Amino acid sequence: MDKVFKALADETRRRLLDRLHEHNGQTLGELCGRIAMTRQSVTQHLAVLEDANLISTVRRGREKLHYLNPVPLHDIQERWIDKFERPRLRALGEVKRRAEEAMTDKPSFVYVTYIAGTPEKVWEALTDADLTAAYWGHRNVSDWKPGSRWEHVRADGSGIADVVGTVVESEPPARLVTTWTSPETEGQEDKYSRVTYDIRRHEDIVRLTVTHENLDDEGERADVSSGWPAVLSNLKSLLETGGPMPQEPWAVPAR
Repeated sequence: MDKVFKALADETRRRLLDRLHEHNGQTLGELCGRIAMTRQSVTQHLAVLEDANLISTVRRGREKLHYLNPVPLHDIQERWIDKFERPRLRALGEVKRRAEEAMTDKPSFVYVTYIAGTPEKVWEALTDADLTAAYWGHRNVSDWKPGSRWEHVRADGSGIADVVGTVVESEPPARLVTTWTSPETEGQEDKYSRVTYDIRRHEDIVRLTVTHENLDDEGERADVSSGWPAVLSNLKSLLETGGPMPQEPWAVPAR
């Protein structure tokens, strides 16, 4: 948390986060074009933001794309803001929202969180129905084999699935790729989004990267931009403390 506050203390770094909030997934050249500063200086500021987990990067060919990562900001909101004055300061959470990208070949959302645990424990938390019900409010149900169907079922006992899809890749405990759609549009190929979970060891902890692509509707993107940080923060709390933070059940918009 100290790295986050240190990174946010600098005006230039806050401006870089603002630029990514306005237009996510920018290259170094694009960011330099909007900040009156040399490439070397911008690179140094981006390194500080990435070290604080406030941005994440994705390689697309020869380009390196930079994304605002709102998970640490959500943690700050939950632990240092909401408990003191939730109603009036809820608007601060808007910094987490993602703007629509102009390039269709870029991921819509990239989120990164660091969890004290093992890749096996993180994998279990993402795929075990009872565990997902505890921190997500929905049960992720499948045998998690490539080609199998999966369902995101409400944990209220109704048996209603808000999201369904197919397991595209399954490499426990390192990588899981799934398609997402609503039950009403199942089978319509142009109505699916795609979620990738990459689980990697990072020294003695785990780095979890969630990439949610192919979301076209602006309302769905707004829901996703606020929903994923809450889910990942709750997952982190569950694995590190044994209990999730209080959360409203959230079903990720399918498409």
